[in-house]
Amino acid sequence: MQRIHRVVAEYILAALLAATAGTVWASDTGQLQVVQGVEIYFGMLPSEIFHGHPKEHPEGTMHGGVPATDNSYHLLVALFDRATGKRIGDAEITAWVSEGTKPGPHKKLEPMLMEGAASYGNFFSMPSSGPYRIHVQIHRLGIPGVIEAEFDYLRARA
Repeated sequence: MQRIHRVVAEYILAALLAATAGTVWASDTGQLQVVQGVEIYFGMLPSEIFHGHPKEHPEGTMHGGVPATDNSYHLLVALFDRATGKRIGDAEITAWVSEGTKPGPHKKLEPMLMEGAASYGNFFSMPSSGPYRIHVQIHRLGIPGVIEAEFDYLRARA
């Protein structure tokens, strides 16, 4: 149980560092795109690291509960205003994960608070090592139009 908490804490720390680390590091890894003045960062985590959490624990209940399958991954997206560097916490995000020409289901990324910082996430099925394409559509409250980004992702091999 301690191992799971440590892994989740390390993931959260890594995600926060990735989201605040700066453009050079994120650009090199393909985890950042800047579209219409919004920095869009993403991260992926196997859902199996959440399996040990009790149902009443926040990680055990997020997004309707952790999927039982080992082929499920948690997509995490963080948004920042490029001009001010401030985190964006008032967006609505829809995402889907495609493998080849097979688009996956569209899902709303739910708002999440990690150490008081707003992010968005949900679980997606990713049964093979990929490659995958992550599609993100962002609606900002009070701002007309849609911001779209696509990221390439290749699962680490076990």
